[in-house]
Amino acid sequence: MKILITTDWYTPAVNGVVTSVKNLQRELERRGHEVRILTLSQTLHSWSRDGVTAIGSVNAGRIYPGARLRTAMAGRWVRELMDWRPDVIHSQCEFSTFFLARRIAEELDVPLVHTYHTVYEDYTHYFSPSVRWGRCAVAAFSRWVAAQVDSMIAPTGKVRGLLQGYGVRCPVFVVPTGIDLRRFQQEGDPMRRAVLRASLGIPAENTVLVCVGRLAEEKNIQELLKLRASLGSRPVTLLLVGDGPDRSRLERVARDLRLEAPAVIFAGMVSPEEVPEWYRLGDLFVSASSSETQGLTYIEALAAGVPALCRADPCLEGVILEGENGWQYHSTAEFRQRLEDFLASPETHEALKRQAAESAEQFSAQRFAQRVERIYQMQLARRTACCVQGVTA
Repeated sequence: MKILITTDWYTPAVNGVVTSVKNLQRELERRGHEVRILTLSQTLHSWSRDGVTAIGSVNAGRIYPGARLRTAMAGRWVRELMDWRPDVIHSQCEFSTFFLARRIAEELDVPLVHTYHTVYEDYTHYFSPSVRWGRCAVAAFSRWVAAQVDSMIAPTGKVRGLLQGYGVRCPVFVVPTGIDLRRFQQEGDPMRRAVLRASLGIPAENTVLVCVGRLAEEKNIQELLKLRASLGSRPVTLLLVGDGPDRSRLERVARDLRLEAPAVIFAGMVSPEEVPEWYRLGDLFVSASSSETQGLTYIEALAAGVPALCRADPCLEGVILEGENGWQYHSTAEFRQRLEDFLASPETHEALKRQAAESAEQFSAQRFAQRVERIYQMQLARRTACCVQGVTA
């Protein structure tokens, strides 16, 4: 098949959408398909090379940090993609490139599949002071998107349930996003890891709770800081890897809680190539977020052999297996009890590490691509059947 993937986010950006798109693109190509990307340029200049077409755009960080909006005329670039004649369009974002995806799909009369990556209910603080109004707007917007596409992909049952609650009527398939497990399963260099740990000033005896991701309000990192403060002088380091718009506020919260290194360390942004090594600095992966559609960082941590201790959330169903590769907590008391259980038994630690890596196998990028491929084939067959029926009638 010829497959066109449209996305507002692409390299050099680093987030879950980009990870999903890159993994899907790579694995579909390995399966013999021809894949092209339609995305936004990081400048006003549009360009096309190596199978990627990028339309000129401007910074829209006031709407959402890192976001961009298309400004350039896209007629020439869209025409080139139409001349290529993709068999199916797979949109990954609901804004700038979605309108181009819809236009191409309509003109070529090919299926348009859409992946719903973001639980916008948890992002309403970026555009509305009223949570209730924001949720109503999200529901209406989601119904509108669904009415434009042939089918939708939800990364988890949690997201499908939300879409059904919004009144979405198109078919919604649950397909967990896959990751390149090989990146995280490699053993890495113990000496390099020891040097990195020492450079951060983490004492040898400290247990490291690692959190990887954007420092944004919806990630609820403030709760992690409070949980660490509740441990008092215990030899535990909370290692926050990543950056974002909430960092300054979180650093103030840490100071107010009298947390300083090595109790809490803000490591900042690291390169994507180094991320697996940073996971392996952790003894436990921790997260207090309830805004994830799937949470690729959970799976990446497990693949790296790092068990998880995370706030309970429907998106973790089938991901965090209680007592096997980690735990989900509901309260501060439960968090502390699970941590105590973990610290008290080195045997439990080793068993959880082994089972964490094994449990991540179901989220391989290869399986992800196979599942998405079947949806494409299903939509193409459905479109063909409708055409045959139309001709017969």
